[in-house]
Amino acid sequence: MEASEPAREALLIDSALRTLDAAAGGVGALSAALRDGLGRTLVAAVETIGASQGRLIVTGMGKSGHVARKLAATFASTGTPAFFVHPSEASHGDLGMITKDDVIMALSWSGETAELKNLIDYSRRHRISLIGMTSEAASTLGRAADVVLALPQAREACPHNLAPTTSSLMQLALGDALAIALLEARGFSAQQFHVLHPGGKLGALLKFARDVMRTGEALPIATSGSPMSEAVIEMTAKGVGCIGVVDAHGQLSGIITDGDLRRHMGPGLTESTVDKIMTPSPKCCRPDQLVSEIIEVLNASKITAMFVVEGNRPVGVVHLHDLLRIGAA
Repeated sequence: MEASEPAREALLIDSALRTLDAAAGGVGALSAALRDGLGRTLVAAVETIGASQGRLIVTGMGKSGHVARKLAATFASTGTPAFFVHPSEASHGDLGMITKDDVIMALSWSGETAELKNLIDYSRRHRISLIGMTSEAASTLGRAADVVLALPQAREACPHNLAPTTSSLMQLALGDALAIALLEARGFSAQQFHVLHPGGKLGALLKFARDVMRTGEALPIATSGSPMSEAVIEMTAKGVGCIGVVDAHGQLSGIITDGDLRRHMGPGLTESTVDKIMTPSPKCCRPDQLVSEIIEVLNASKITAMFVVEGNRPVGVVHLHDLLRIGAA
């Protein structure tokens, strides 16, 4: 007799929860190991990779290979030159991609992956530093490696304890931890990250104000003492929804927004001067300020535009529409 639909849904949800519980247990065991002996070998791995004059070669077979591909991409985008080499392809010529200045990091849960043998032998023959990530320190990979990142044993989420699930997550988590430790050890900045990752939303968030700001004739500016009749025309012509007010020295002293116009709407508005309508000391940013930081200020202040200043002189204006256009917001 088939289970009812609610009972079937409950069984599937319980299965998913068991998988997540197994994953959490594996990551928890990994955290505990890092507070113990694994922490010292992670430091050794950081030092080995950091001292290298070459690249980090990440390799693995099967599910470990898929994790290795992802880790190579993470290392490369966070300041550690890296690429993935397939162990089988390595045995058919791709060993020539690896130099004596490189470091090899091989992933194998059992440490007995047959396809890694030629890569391991090559690293030993040419004295190329080898980091092994395995759950068996006494395995072929563990014995050959200069640094062994020994993963704690953990049960797979698979009910048969066969399909790599928890183990893959643990490999990925430890690899990410190693990549971020290297990033922080190098002092890798957001600006450097942008150089390596100029595309997509992440690349857009890592642009600077100077890359997206409106300048020159597109900059809505009024001088102190100007009548609001002129300011409204300037605001309408520039289409930014605001206008900056500068003093006799060209320094930004205030801002008038569409909201200010609505709040002061009345028969005497156009006869007033900009000084009476403006909001003094407006939110500003620097030309070298990251778009991600600007978005935080815009959201927190509930505004849609911000002037870019140098020495308190307006050199540009950033509008939320500009950030939407580049995919940053």
